[in-house]
Amino acid sequence: MDLGSDNQMHNSGVYTDWAKGNIIVLIRHAERCDRSPNPCLDDLSGITLEGSHAASEVGSAIQRLGMDNAQVLSSPQVRTRQTAHFMFGKAIASQDWLTHCDKGFAHAAFEHKTADHNLVLVTHSGCIDQLERQLNVPGGERSSAYASALFVSMGRNGKARILGQMNANEWHKLVSSTGK
Repeated sequence: MDLGSDNQMHNSGVYTDWAKGNIIVLIRHAERCDRSPNPCLDDLSGITLEGSHAASEVGSAIQRLGMDNAQVLSSPQVRTRQTAHFMFGKAIASQDWLTHCDKGFAHAAFEHKTADHNLVLVTHSGCIDQLERQLNVPGGERSSAYASALFVSMGRNGKARILGQMNANEWHKLVSSTGK
């Protein structure tokens, strides 16, 4: 489900599950310098200036959901650490497992989720793809654009369910909406 509107966020259950601390949200890093003609911040392995603006917008929307019961982790790669910093205005703890975009990634993500606390992971497209594979998303339906987010609900039974995805250019709608 495309979560690009306040109504879709309500209908998907994102707001309800976020309030309960049942969400894992995987956010792909912002636009990479080494794959873009846009100006870089300062490091070729980092993100672009445009990417930093997108990350800030995503962070504003995530923070609007409420961060009291949320843990944020980042991959240690420069591009993910920069994205997380622009999202939250501070350095975010990084963990190596967030770079291991293999068949074990989904299990690792689920293991790091604690009860009644949302988990925000700033990671890579390959990791998001692996989680979607583990949740049986067909190949033609798996994708993650720069600074997009995949929302997954972890039910009380420990079973994961994808609620939907939001692309970076849709976050401003959430920030400016009056619904939440």
